[in-house]
Amino acid sequence: MQKKFIHVGEIFIGVRPTQISTILGSCIAVCLYDEVEKIGGMNHYLLPLWNENGLQSPKYGNISIPRLIEGMENVGCSRKNIVAKIFGGGNVIDVSQEDMMIGRKNILIAKEILREHGIKIVAQDVGGTKGRRIMMQSDNGKILLKYTSGN
Repeated sequence: MQKKFIHVGEIFIGVRPTQISTILGSCIAVCLYDEVEKIGGMNHYLLPLWNENGLQSPKYGNISIPRLIEGMENVGCSRKNIVAKIFGGGNVIDVSQEDMMIGRKNILIAKEILREHGIKIVAQDVGGTKGRRIMMQSDNGKILLKYTSGN
């Protein structure tokens, strides 16, 4: 089975069975799975909203999530068969009140965009103070989650 580690700003769709993994702090990974086509995909974004400066980078949730959905559709998935699982958005370091909000804003933007696209969130593990290491099996949508040692 193929293995793919994704970094901030990356999107990967496992058309062939792939173990897709990433490590998250305040970042979010949205994992999409088409229950009919048996195809899964994952993104990893750092900030909730692109500020319209520079390129539209998938390191922003409002760019990354629609691109992930579009990518799934481009390989034959149908939005009505896609479900989502979301992870991350932790407050993993001692920071100011405003910075603390990044994780929370990342979670909110994921929920908002998925709702706008009519994609149901079937599982989530978000917020808190620990980082997460996740691995998704692209052919069955199963997720393995481990908390990273932290606060």
